[in-house]
Amino acid sequence: MTNKARCPVAQFDHHSPEHTESHVAIYKKLRDETPVAWSESHGGFWVLSDYASVYEASRDDDMFSSARHDEYGGPGLAVTVPKAPTQFHIPIEIDPPNSAPYRKLINKVTAPKAAEKLQPLIKHYVTGILDSVIESGEADLAIVAGVPAMVTVDWLGLDPADYKMYVDAMHTLVSAAPDSPEYRHAADVAVPQVERTVRAHIAHRRDNPTDDITTYFIDSDVNERKMTDDEIYSILELIISGGVGTTASLVTQSLVWLYQNPEVRTQLIEEPSMLDVAIEEFLRVFSPTQALGRTIMEDADFHGCPVRKGDRALLSWASANRDQEQFADPDEVDITRWPNRHIAFGVGVHRCAGLYIAKGLAREIFTQVFERMGDYVVDLENMVTYPDQGTNAGFHSIPVTFTPGERLLGDTPMFAEHYSKA
Repeated sequence: MTNKARCPVAQFDHHSPEHTESHVAIYKKLRDETPVAWSESHGGFWVLSDYASVYEASRDDDMFSSARHDEYGGPGLAVTVPKAPTQFHIPIEIDPPNSAPYRKLINKVTAPKAAEKLQPLIKHYVTGILDSVIESGEADLAIVAGVPAMVTVDWLGLDPADYKMYVDAMHTLVSAAPDSPEYRHAADVAVPQVERTVRAHIAHRRDNPTDDITTYFIDSDVNERKMTDDEIYSILELIISGGVGTTASLVTQSLVWLYQNPEVRTQLIEEPSMLDVAIEEFLRVFSPTQALGRTIMEDADFHGCPVRKGDRALLSWASANRDQEQFADPDEVDITRWPNRHIAFGVGVHRCAGLYIAKGLAREIFTQVFERMGDYVVDLENMVTYPDQGTNAGFHSIPVTFTPGERLLGDTPMFAEHYSKA
């Protein structure tokens, strides 16, 4: 179907049940037939599905803006389609060059050396969460998805025992079906609760500084001044939003696939040195963030399509990562694929700053699962996927059985609810 004003037009809704069920096939059809297309869903937007268009748009910040433009579609998180009801997020909702001073501060605490310093903390929480189920021989393997939230919350100086509150708020907004009771509770109750808690934490840290990341931002200068509480909250909420969902999405998808492909799981167990390259392939195939949005800032012809100022555009990292023009046998998972120019973390100035932390989390989770419950068997019929996989794909529940083992830590109160009932 073609329309002179919007051509071509595709029947596409990344928040639909059909997309959750068959998003890989739906994106493939778009790439094959209409790699840049207009969808009438959610008020109308362009969907970019091939590697070339996604890569180009993500590097053109003048034409494809990440900033909020309330005159084009109302308030909300600009990088989702439709816009999510959250606070303004620094720096991903600021276009360059104004985003640069904030990004510089964030880069200092997420760079490879900084991420490496987090490994003992990551190891502690992975060990603790597996300890909580290891003696029983059965568990919901999706429990490991809580580790990124624990680490993120602890890193910021917040109480890690409250990690579920942050997951219920931020992750639910992108994984629950739109307008479902779970979504409404997240938007109306859980997110405001997070805001009250984090803002109180910022105020407390101003009077009681320590060595956590919140204090770091309080003490930092932006454009030769200290940041306001609003700016700091904006950054912290963004960190929490990213920390509770993306790595969880990656590891849950990958662990299920590894069960379905036992020869690869055995290979990684026997040759752990292969894990880093394998993780890059898992990132490509199981892109944790499926797609993000932009606002088009000028009338133009983009890849043969008449885009207009104010139009919204969805850039699909997940679809681009399966483009046969960029990757040989793109639907095959090849844990030796190298080089691997996937764009699971985005491209350009807004490329995910937490990528090294995310990889460190994934590496430790995979390592300990392989070492401690490497023979896990998944009950595939009773798994529960995210109801909405338009932003993140993955599983809420992965029932498994495995050979029981021993705890490596003593009793840890925050994991007590998970311990086997002896």
